[in-house]
Amino acid sequence: MTQKIVVHTSTGIDTPHAEKLPTIIIEAGEPGLKRFVEFFTVNIRNTNTRRVYHRNACQFLDWCSERGIDELGLIQPVHVAAYIEELQDTLSAPSIKQQLASIRMLFDWLVTGQVVPINPATSVRGPKHSAKRGKTPVLSAEEAGKLLESIDINHLIGLRDRALIATMVYTFGRVGAVIKMRVEDYYPVGKRSWLRLHEKGGKRHEMPAHHNLETYIDEYIEEAGIGEDKKGFLFRTAIGRTRQLSDRPMWQQNVHGMIRRRAKEAGIETAIGCHTFRATGITTYLQNGGTLEKAQYMANHESSRTTGLYDRRQDEVSLDEVERIVI
Repeated sequence: MTQKIVVHTSTGIDTPHAEKLPTIIIEAGEPGLKRFVEFFTVNIRNTNTRRVYHRNACQFLDWCSERGIDELGLIQPVHVAAYIEELQDTLSAPSIKQQLASIRMLFDWLVTGQVVPINPATSVRGPKHSAKRGKTPVLSAEEAGKLLESIDINHLIGLRDRALIATMVYTFGRVGAVIKMRVEDYYPVGKRSWLRLHEKGGKRHEMPAHHNLETYIDEYIEEAGIGEDKKGFLFRTAIGRTRQLSDRPMWQQNVHGMIRRRAKEAGIETAIGCHTFRATGITTYLQNGGTLEKAQYMANHESSRTTGLYDRRQDEVSLDEVERIVI
């Protein structure tokens, strides 16, 4: 069972998800509670990772409480293994591996803080998983162009949405990095404009703007009148139905909803999401003679294998081969 309590910290970190704590953590007393909260606020910098790991940890600890395990020190490897085994009925292998990683990292933190003597997840093995092709839905270049052209740009929100989607397509940027952009992160270098993305792990990634993207962002900034607000967010939420912008950044959920709505209006049936444009940009770049090495750099990937998961050129080849089965 998870109880809602307000945790006061002096970290200055926004941690709304830390307000809900599992009963087993509350019962651990002040040292356990403090160490649990610090794991998310002090140890994890990325807000998306923080939210996901908090959810995973709470689900496991609530699972333990439901089975009568009411103390952190009573959790054994067999309990973690049983939980992971149970998850295999409902979750994919990558999701289960993420769950196990969350539990393992949390208990590492609790062990070093002397809250528990051992990490019960250390010896537990997750399911094997090997992927040569990503699962992210991808659009063709024609579909992506159709989507951008279908957006009504006779008002500010349309200009914002077109610029935001185009930024994800042309920079291969993660949505989390794009919505964190400030106005100053779009800046001139010589006669062209560049973009600065603050990616996962505190990495700063800079690249030139495609000429189409340059046009879209310039038109949006001019209409929004935010060109001089250098420290303000570039992509901002709308104020109700006024079609005016606030000074607050868009959330990932806002962007996902907007994308689904825009795709429906454009007559695109593929169930796309924010990551679709990363895969679409990479695939289109490679189809037009780009190299995997350069795509890796542009996508800010550590490994070319990760970049390869976004490459869907093989999809077209596979379809052509299937159509050879003439019956």
